[in-house]
Amino acid sequence: MKQAYPIDKIARPVSRFIQQEHTSGIVLFAAVIVAIVWVNSPLQHFYHELWDIKITVGFGKYVLDHPLHLWINDGLMAIFFFVIGIELKREFMAGELSSIKKASMPMFAALGGMLVPALIYFLINRGSASANGWGIPMATDIAFALALLSIAGKHIPSSVKVFLSALAVADDLGAVLVIAIFYSTSINIMPLTIGMWLLVVLLIGNKMGIRSVLFYLVIGFAVWVAFLLSGIHATIAGVLVAFTIPARTRISENIYAESVRKYLTDFENEIPNNSSLTTPEQHHIIEKIKKISLDAETPLQKIEHALHPWVAFIIMPLFALANAGIVINGNFFSSLINPVSMGVAIGLLAGKFTGVMLFTWLMVKWGGALPSGSNWKQMSGVALLAGVGFTMSLFISGLAFNNPDMIEQAKYGILLASLLAGISGVIVLKAIAPKSA
Repeated sequence: MKQAYPIDKIARPVSRFIQQEHTSGIVLFAAVIVAIVWVNSPLQHFYHELWDIKITVGFGKYVLDHPLHLWINDGLMAIFFFVIGIELKREFMAGELSSIKKASMPMFAALGGMLVPALIYFLINRGSASANGWGIPMATDIAFALALLSIAGKHIPSSVKVFLSALAVADDLGAVLVIAIFYSTSINIMPLTIGMWLLVVLLIGNKMGIRSVLFYLVIGFAVWVAFLLSGIHATIAGVLVAFTIPARTRISENIYAESVRKYLTDFENEIPNNSSLTTPEQHHIIEKIKKISLDAETPLQKIEHALHPWVAFIIMPLFALANAGIVINGNFFSSLINPVSMGVAIGLLAGKFTGVMLFTWLMVKWGGALPSGSNWKQMSGVALLAGVGFTMSLFISGLAFNNPDMIEQAKYGILLASLLAGISGVIVLKAIAPKSA
């Protein structure tokens, strides 16, 4: 039996909380509330001063001097996009996007959920300086959406949860492409060339069988710096680096299982020394098990497992804290009457719902099928939850606009639409619960 220590009593509930699928959404929501309360309190000046603190990294001519807000949005969010890239590669290799049959329905639904909101926003803002914000209502926040789906009830088929996950992942891929193509600044060829050659080094390392996590992270950081200096948004570097990381095991499942069984037998046959320490032979066997276990792991999944808690519980909440602070006063609702807020809000609410439902219906019409055990009412609830744009929408609004007023207007639309989409999606999904549920 595993020996329990006092620290285990403290760590166990924390670990249990972190491992629940909706927990990251709760933490993210808490960060949003803190940001809004903070910026509407007497400490408002401290909120803005905190994110404007300058942080300098580098030496000589090679210096990066940016405010904390930019380090979060361009630095920490690159790690967020790195994890998105890892998730995309995993889904393409062995997940819900690994075959045309599996991927076609959620990817086509995601396409509709991007095109229709962008079109609605553009029609509302065409001919104005705010027209560049068409990418803001295209995104779905996977953490919030899945957290709300779990709150909606256990009666929802797992296939529906998988559909929403795949839709959000495909949505992230679309958002990454939009950022890379439409929201990057003028390009500086020299650092871009260096960054691309470093990506080639990572690909060669993959082909040569280099599996050191440190190798990919160190060179990946250099790629991020090169992209940051090139003018192409640095978060794209995170996605590209993720696709260079090895995603195959060195040994098969059968060989691993047979080897571990043999080592366990050897361990059990070793005469114990009735001490808290293992014998030298037992320690040697443990080391063999550790080594073969490393060969059975993929660097891709190892990195994803290590970084996911950091992204979910530190990076995303910190991003929300730095970006979700909006002033709410007596004129809040009247301040929503502007093309940016209206375009974002209508795009996320009506556009996402219409696009996802329309393109899903078209796929069924052309011979596709809804997720097993699901129905159109459940799909409508999922389509509503897809309108929770939050993290990626806030991120794109910072890229689309230089005007602080437009960024603020976009935040109003994002927060209002995400709140309404989340509430309406949960209500719809709860309303169709079976009586016994």
